[in-house]
Amino acid sequence: MSTVSTVNGGISFWYADRGTPVAREPLPGDGSADVCIVGGGYTGLWTAYYLKKAVPFLNITVLEARFCGYGASGRNGGWLYNGIAGRDRYAKLHGHEAAVRLQQAMNGTVDEVVRVAAEEGIDADIHQGGVLEVAYTPAQLARLKDFHSAETAFGETDRVLRGARETAERVNVTGAVGSTWTPHGARLHPVKLVTGLAAAVEALGVTIHESTPVTAIEPKHARTPYGTVRAPYILRCTEGFTAKLKGHRRTWLPMNSSMIATEPLPRSVWDAIGWEGRETLGDLAHAYMYAQRTADDRIALGGRGVPYRYGSATDNDGRTQAATIEALRDILVRLFPVTAGVRIDHAWSGVLGVPRDWCATVTLDRSTGLGWAGGYVGSGVATANLAARTLRDLIQQDSGQSGPTELTTLPWVGHKVRKWEPEPFRWLGVHSMYAAYRAADRRELASSRADTDPVAKAADRLAGRH
Repeated sequence: MSTVSTVNGGISFWYADRGTPVAREPLPGDGSADVCIVGGGYTGLWTAYYLKKAVPFLNITVLEARFCGYGASGRNGGWLYNGIAGRDRYAKLHGHEAAVRLQQAMNGTVDEVVRVAAEEGIDADIHQGGVLEVAYTPAQLARLKDFHSAETAFGETDRVLRGARETAERVNVTGAVGSTWTPHGARLHPVKLVTGLAAAVEALGVTIHESTPVTAIEPKHARTPYGTVRAPYILRCTEGFTAKLKGHRRTWLPMNSSMIATEPLPRSVWDAIGWEGRETLGDLAHAYMYAQRTADDRIALGGRGVPYRYGSATDNDGRTQAATIEALRDILVRLFPVTAGVRIDHAWSGVLGVPRDWCATVTLDRSTGLGWAGGYVGSGVATANLAARTLRDLIQQDSGQSGPTELTTLPWVGHKVRKWEPEPFRWLGVHSMYAAYRAADRRELASSRADTDPVAKAADRLAGRH
């Protein structure tokens, strides 16, 4: 397989057939609004959408540093699914039933995104094939069975556990010994969703200013090089780019994730692979992969690559390292040997937000009017929608338009997280963690033992993931 002709960067493959958009006009000077939203990705746009639908007379302004969908919303793997970061911790803090309510809300969120996309005429190549997660080592199979049992305990009675033969009948992953499938998932085209959502928000009367980086967020003030927007509510919806804001360098860590997309694959390749259900596909490795079969019959596959840049730095155009492209190609061929001769058309990377305790959160500080949502740890395509509806309800409650709702009482609301360690400890910790995960995966791949590698368990504890 050659990567000589691979397009590297250019934001992401998802922009390749559409081109990067022409940015909307920047903020022309000082302004005011009822609600100012910082960040034009899924979280910010969904929040603007639901607020404007609930209270049409609200004056809402969205400020975006580059263009809507420049960050993770335009670079992700297109997994619309019901996973949420931190559920197990919320069960420990607030009780099992509270975490079950959170999981049920996430299950419904998948259907909510599909519903709104249809209602607004957003064609985002959505296919509700569910989520298939496979195991191909004895240790992965043991974790998969534990994972399946845990998900069932959190109310997923429609989840299915499959053996090796049943798994191969769905997707022929080489060496797969089992899988678990949930119907609460869909494949989509991330850029088609975010651009369609931005258009829908504008059509409702929301003002979007692009090419407008916010340099500081303060109570009732969002400051930019072009002027300051004043509003009773300032909402931070910046996910992996949060570290660029003044005072937030250690709030959420910008974790890198990288992807490749193959050329469109011929019928003969798909006959060997299967994947007719177009499920989103993941595995139970510690340094896990995620993949989808795209609408035009490519495989788009992602993983961590170089996990973190020193000083919480972020890339400019999505370019990723040659070694990462090769590593992702190796994963692709190991899973599907029939792809050994296909071309990799595109490679890219982006950042996602990781809190120190790996828990997604939604908060509105009623004393200051400052709100935020994020820390999705890679599960943001659906979680951003639930977060947005929760921010809507919190603002309506604070402004006296409604009382508490089912969403405002979910256990992730108002959760407090300590900051990440300063450098160089942050860089050393993250790189050491992923080095440990990769080493553990290599040992598990070569072993017949069914227990999880002890180094991976230690890495989980040090990272605060359990």
